[in-house]
Amino acid sequence: MFDLPEIPRHPTMTTQEYVHARLRNAIMVGAVQPESTLTIRGLAEYLELSPTPVREALRRLSSERAIELLGNRRISIPVMTAPRLEEILSLRMTLECHAARRALPFVSEVLIDRMREIDDQMDDYVQSREFDALTILNHGFHRMLYMANPHQTVMPVIESVWLQLGPFQRQMIHAFDQFYLIDRHKEILAALRRRDAAALAQAIEADIEDGIGRVGREVLQARAAEAEAAHAADRI
Repeated sequence: MFDLPEIPRHPTMTTQEYVHARLRNAIMVGAVQPESTLTIRGLAEYLELSPTPVREALRRLSSERAIELLGNRRISIPVMTAPRLEEILSLRMTLECHAARRALPFVSEVLIDRMREIDDQMDDYVQSREFDALTILNHGFHRMLYMANPHQTVMPVIESVWLQLGPFQRQMIHAFDQFYLIDRHKEILAALRRRDAAALAQAIEADIEDGIGRVGREVLQARAAEAEAAHAADRI
């Protein structure tokens, strides 16, 4: 079974747009697990809608590489592999460092203060272990920085990468205490106040590496070891 978190619906949203936004949010925060297989009919019944807007929303999500459309109107969340993780991490670092550098000339002290308020809220959610809220605020922290550039066109691509990482991040919750050994957001804020582009890019790379890279590799290595042990046991 699955649980799709509620999100606000803007009055101008069509049904298809709302379904897309809600499913997108659920995948991004990891509410739908990797390797989950869903059906258009099942999602439509859950949302109390006809299959048509669900089908169209899923086509959009497929184009964003958030899901895989299978036969018989089924949908799957792609499984994470070690090579895929490395590719996504490299892409995320490249895109987000680019976005941060381009945004830096437009960042005001007021915006930095607003980002600091978000980071303070995140500290509270770390203590209370409210993971969905923490993920949403983390995206908001980064999005606020990158959107400071009024000429940016990269945000949709960055969000597509976040979508591909969301379900896997939820699987790493048991290793959560390793995520925040160093608060890289504090380093990002300090670099912004100094207007130091090199330090800003370095802090963002470290934030991504600490947040999912290092722990993600450990999770995948442990999973591979378990599979190998199980395979060896079957051969005995």
